[in-house]
Amino acid sequence: MTTDLQSSPRMRHATQALIKKRYAAERRFRAYGVAAILFGLAFLVALFSTIVARGYTAFLQSAFTLDVNLDQGAFGSSTPPSQSDIIMADYTKLANRALFQALGVDPANKADAKAAASLLSANADVQIRKAVEADPSLIGKSIPLTLLAHGNVDTLMKGHFDRTVPENRRQLSDKQLGWLDKAAASGVLAKHFNTGIFTYGASSKPETAGVGVAFIGSLYMMLIVLLVSVPLGVAAAVYLEEFAPKNLLTDTIEVNINNLAAVPSIVFGLLGLAIFINFMGVPRSAALVGGLVLALMTLPTIIIATRAAVAAVPPSIREAALGVGASKMQSITHHVIPLAVPGILTGTIIGLAKALGETAPLLMIGMVAFVVDFPKTPFDSATALPVQIYMWATAAERGFVERTAGATLILLAFLVCMNVTAVLLRRRYERRW
Repeated sequence: MTTDLQSSPRMRHATQALIKKRYAAERRFRAYGVAAILFGLAFLVALFSTIVARGYTAFLQSAFTLDVNLDQGAFGSSTPPSQSDIIMADYTKLANRALFQALGVDPANKADAKAAASLLSANADVQIRKAVEADPSLIGKSIPLTLLAHGNVDTLMKGHFDRTVPENRRQLSDKQLGWLDKAAASGVLAKHFNTGIFTYGASSKPETAGVGVAFIGSLYMMLIVLLVSVPLGVAAAVYLEEFAPKNLLTDTIEVNINNLAAVPSIVFGLLGLAIFINFMGVPRSAALVGGLVLALMTLPTIIIATRAAVAAVPPSIREAALGVGASKMQSITHHVIPLAVPGILTGTIIGLAKALGETAPLLMIGMVAFVVDFPKTPFDSATALPVQIYMWATAAERGFVERTAGATLILLAFLVCMNVTAVLLRRRYERRW
């Protein structure tokens, strides 16, 4: 009896120690989980902060606001000027003359005139021509126009230009810096919202480079992926889950589908190059071939997610439909698939997000074309946002550094819009049981 009384406190003490140890282990495990989440969030915040810090200036562009005199003599002798006269006019001369007047440069001094003219973008003449083509009645008048500055001027205005470097190693001379400082102080030179990053196509000059063509190309490709991979993927998944017999053939198909989901994306690029371009003759670098390649790459992901969603529908749903006289096809199309829509949309989100960010397969099928004009159909030459980012990242000019980060922000915004739409649709059709 004495031994039992003595051992009872010891047992209680040991039990309490074990309980405290278990609770401490649980607290440590929760702390590890919180630390892992915070660690990941810290890297995510650092990544987005770096992209935003480098890319927000891509949405600003330096430009001169000049009074351009559209002298009648620059458009030939005919009155009113013909369409060919408007096209062939020397708009570069008109732009330079307006700039010389604003900066106080003597055009008779050839060296100063050449140095001042280099401060304007090579696209300035195109801006004036488009204004005249839009309203020919401007000919003979002096109108204020906002003309793009050269990429070096834009770098200076955004604070990325080092004035301490010796003049013979700088891209802007001391005299040019003096002109620019005077123009900025008077308001002739200023930064404006850069609509060109959304409307311009490919260009070798950073100030006239934009993601317009790449955005349209990516939009075409995502539509093709959506129209091809989702119906095929859902149909294949429903057949394999509901109708296909369990034998060696279907087991082999299932294994290969799972393996295809892990195949490197460049393999799909080689497949598209061999089948769609070399065999079927689809135009190289067209959005159509890019969409078909990305659709093939997305199919395994959608099939796997759809099969899981269909299998998750309770068997009682099928049994109830069959019990009231519905056929197996009716029970699947009217009950199972509608209830599996949230899971199908989840697989679609994952597949489209993966396809939108792919670069390697698009490089294999020639989506690196230097495309200036907007593609009107999926058969026209185009490029994609990830490829455009890759091309800008390899460019040497300082202006392309910010455009690389800016295009990344546009790509992320495109991805967020797609995901938000899919999530809203998933919640709209979500059912609980």
